[in-house]
Amino acid sequence: MRSFIKFLALMFFSVFVSHSVLAADHGTTQEAEAMVKKAIPYIKTKGNEAAYSEFNNATGSFIDRDMYIFVLDLNGKVLAHGANAKLIGKNLSTLKDVDEKPFIEELLAIAKSKGKGWIDYKWPNPTTKVIELKSTYFEKNGDVIVACGIYK
Repeated sequence: MRSFIKFLALMFFSVFVSHSVLAADHGTTQEAEAMVKKAIPYIKTKGNEAAYSEFNNATGSFIDRDMYIFVLDLNGKVLAHGANAKLIGKNLSTLKDVDEKPFIEELLAIAKSKGKGWIDYKWPNPTTKVIELKSTYFEKNGDVIVACGIYK
């Protein structure tokens, strides 16, 4: 009986530790908001070109685990993207997720009307390469939208 109890305790501990390790691989809502709030003054201090270059830097200070900064103009054109440089310069205003949700269109509308917010959609996780549910926090800053998302 003691062996069985030890076995159960060990199994519980293993599940707890593995869940904690996996959770540490993902950013939190608070961390995503903090990253956006760090990026906005960085743009103001360094200027667009230097800030966007840092946001695009794969080893830079604006990429943390599965979180990264991306910047859109008010029409949906990508100005910076920490996970996929191929998107820079492309207009994503009509982009839809795998469920046909026009999430960029919604993000633009919320940013223009409220200035900031959250949006949920499905997107490929840059660390796992798997399509996952993602929540993105964004703030309008002048004529751009600065965003950072988390994978759930």
